[in-house]
Amino acid sequence: METGDTGSAVIALLSLGTLLAAFVYASVGHGGASAYLAAMALAGVAPQEMRPVALTLNVLVSGIATFKFYRAGHFRWRLFWPFAATSIPLAFVGGALTMPGAAYKVLVGIVLLYAGWHLWLSGRAGGEMRAVRGVPVRLALTIGALLGILSGLTGVGGGIFLSLLLLLAGWAGTRQTSAVAAPFILLNSIAALAAGFAARVASLPDYVPVLAIAVLAGGWAGAEYGSKRLANPVIRRFLAVVLAVAGVKMIFA
Repeated sequence: METGDTGSAVIALLSLGTLLAAFVYASVGHGGASAYLAAMALAGVAPQEMRPVALTLNVLVSGIATFKFYRAGHFRWRLFWPFAATSIPLAFVGGALTMPGAAYKVLVGIVLLYAGWHLWLSGRAGGEMRAVRGVPVRLALTIGALLGILSGLTGVGGGIFLSLLLLLAGWAGTRQTSAVAAPFILLNSIAALAAGFAARVASLPDYVPVLAIAVLAGGWAGAEYGSKRLANPVIRRFLAVVLAVAGVKMIFA
């Protein structure tokens, strides 16, 4: 995408979309990569640009969410480390790999559809959920490895998958899940982005600073809000529909 007159208008819309997405996702401890991918898909951004941009914005927002939820006292190291121990090195591996454009679009489309479904379910959740059982370490290590490679390949941090798993399995409460998902996304995104640059398969377009300012503003407000109260379910459902539309566009366009 070039930065001409039309490009400027698209970048302005992308900035607004990413700001809102960062607010919603940071409020539940996520970086928002799936929403950034959706926005870029709807804007017609080239597939080769999408992964490094999404990962960069993910690092910024998940970094803020990590700080906010940790300071609020929700982080649990024993819940975090088994997933992160294997996900981080495999996110680095995935970030160094490239996929054919068509295959990448289908994979990201599936991820976006899943993210929309997950966000819709979270919008239906009523109040705070509580953990009911401990995490099996061996299973967590295996799951972390799978999420790491998926994170690196697609440009998402893996939090959308980890969060739903933690809640459905009863391994964490709502805010504990958010507090664990945020650093999980942060470290996976850093690993995948570093690998992409090291392998020279990633580069950032010149409009990234504009989007970075937008997500920093939205992410800070969202993390401040979500670390103290539950996010608005109506907003989550609206974003879920946007993700689903973008997912369909990626798969079939």
